Amino acid sequence: MALAAVIFDLDGTLFDHSTASISAVRAWVESLGRTSSPDLEAAWFDAEERHFRDWCDGLITFTEQRRRRLREVLPLLQQPVGDDAALDRLFADGYLHAYRQAWCAYTDVADCLLAVERSGLRTAVLTNGTVEQQNAKIQAIGLAGRVGPVLTAEELGAAKPAPAAFAAACDRLDVCPSSALYVGDDYEVDVLGARAAGLRAVLIDRAGTGPANEADRMGSLLELAARLT
Repeated sequence: MALAAVIFDLDGTLFDHSTASISAVRAWVESLGRTSSPDLEAAWFDAEERHFRDWCDGLITFTEQRRRRLREVLPLLQQPVGDDAALDRLFADGYLHAYRQAWCAYTDVADCLLAVERSGLRTAVLTNGTVEQQNAKIQAIGLAGRVGPVLTAEELGAAKPAPAAFAAACDRLDVCPSSALYVGDDYEVDVLGARAAGLRAVLIDRAGTGPANEADRMGSLLELAARLT
């Protein structure tokens, strides 16, 4: 079946979450009078991954996954762990403020989207996140109106890699799954999840650390143009 739509992941695909997060952690730690380190940053990202997944799985609230990150990392900084209200203020005024200051798109995004626009294909973003934050990212990095609807796990009530999330994106675009191509950086969540739901999928693997046996991979979004015909 001919390709009708391209659906993008957001964080790690269009939006440079890694760079923004590292910058935010370092700025936040410095604001506490401490110095960041590779071990501290690894602990932060490990906590982020585990607790965010619990939110995606419906086990905790979005706010609670933020609190749990702080509860794990603050003792490593010899900082007190306050009550929920104190943790919420600390996250918002510290890490989240710095994170927002560092939001940016990858440098290959603009040309990639131009190629997709010229192809006449429909587009959307399917992301595991909240409506408010993910749309704010799209706006901040200049992609509002250029990537079709932004569909979030919060809005859909289903998170990738659940087939329902991918099916909802195809329904919104009014395309069959087999005529949609999903582009994402997480092999299991994005690529295998999309394929299990009947979509085509390509891995964006900028660091070259993806599975060696995955043939359909790109080192840059600039390579997507060759897959649109």
